[in-house]
Amino acid sequence: MNWNLTDIPPQGGRLAVVTGTGGLGYEEALALARAGASVVLAGRNAAKGQEALTRICHEVPGADVHFEQLDLASLGSIKAFADRMLAAGRPIDLLIDNAGISGNPERGETQDGFELQLGTNYLGHFALTMRLMPLLLMARAPRVVCLSSTAHKVGRINFDDLQSERSYSAVGAYAQSKLAMLMFALELDRRARATGLPLTSVAAHPGIARTYLMENSQQGHPLLLFFSRTVMRLFGQSAEAGALPILRAATDPAVNGGEFYGPSGFIEATGAPVAASKSARAQDEAVQCRLWEESVRLTGVDLPVAA
Repeated sequence: MNWNLTDIPPQGGRLAVVTGTGGLGYEEALALARAGASVVLAGRNAAKGQEALTRICHEVPGADVHFEQLDLASLGSIKAFADRMLAAGRPIDLLIDNAGISGNPERGETQDGFELQLGTNYLGHFALTMRLMPLLLMARAPRVVCLSSTAHKVGRINFDDLQSERSYSAVGAYAQSKLAMLMFALELDRRARATGLPLTSVAAHPGIARTYLMENSQQGHPLLLFFSRTVMRLFGQSAEAGALPILRAATDPAVNGGEFYGPSGFIEATGAPVAASKSARAQDEAVQCRLWEESVRLTGVDLPVAA
């Protein structure tokens, strides 16, 4: 069966939080709004956020969709966003940890001193998920979806130089961050099951999707821009198609915790959303556990004590 947008179950009465206002995030929010969900679209750029809302409301008149400021490169911004959501008090049925950056030619840092790709793509989402956990656990059947990549297969978690301070590679840092996201989804699923939490934690990747992910991160790097545009044009699929594995992971009732979804085609670049392959490194439970503990140390947040 070629799972597609028409297979999304009705989402009326559910609240979804999606990080990232363009590309995949926009397509995910649009599809969920069409299915009847209330959607909070969270991102750092208010102008882009409002533009996304305008487009969604044009496509889905009467859509219940809102923009909230969130900079995943700032633990302070993450806390402020989570505090606003907690004050509103509405249970969160679905959290899609979607936003990300890629390919920064020079090593950068977040506001808290983390390597920029690891800090934005992974540590920011780890902190966000932990801070929103009280609202997730208030929902009847909450689900968390972590966005990974086929690049996870060439990544490794370098605990000796986690922040790439001694040696930096744009591709290596990105691959590490996406491996971390997949390991986070798997470890969160294991911890939820071990403690009896009614939480489904899954991961997904979009294959090669034509988004602005690399271009937004490669200002002043013409060779990488040319390469990314060429690959996207020749081998990529649309952002709408790239969002399908994420949407299936987010909404398909048959999805189980710990699963990983991606496109069905050659090298998982394009195609209908199906169960995707995980690298052996991604399934190393000892490394998953150590990464979790290090993430708690760095971000200062963990699962609620009651869990």
